[in-house]
Amino acid sequence: MHTMMPIEKRIVQIVTGPGETALFKSGERVRISDRLPVGHYRVPRYIRGKQAIIESVIEPAAINNEEEGFGRNAGIKLHYYRVIVPLSELWPDYPASSNDGLHIEVCENWLDLL
Repeated sequence: MHTMMPIEKRIVQIVTGPGETALFKSGERVRISDRLPVGHYRVPRYIRGKQAIIESVIEPAAINNEEEGFGRNAGIKLHYYRVIVPLSELWPDYPASSNDGLHIEVCENWLDLL
C-alpha cells in the first residue's frame, strides 16, 4: 500500500518587470504633471498641473505611445489610467455640482500621488 507523503508548502515569489504593476489604485488623488516637453505629447495642456482622482486602471499595461512616437521606447510598458478632473479645477468659478468632472485617460508617467 502506498502512503501519501505530505506536500511541502512552498512560498512562490513572483517577480514583475518595470511597468507590469500599476503604481496607482482607483480612488487615489493625483496631480497631472505640469511640464512642457518639446514635441507632440498626449496630455492636453489644459489638464497639466491639475488635481484628479483615479477612476480606474486600464489593463493590461501598454507601450508608452509618446516614447514610441519618437522611436525611443524599446518595448517598455506603462499603465494608463482613466482619471476624473473636477471641472472646478479647469474653471475655478464653475457653478455646477462638485460631482461634475472631465473623464480622460492619462499615462502613468504623467501622474504624481498627492
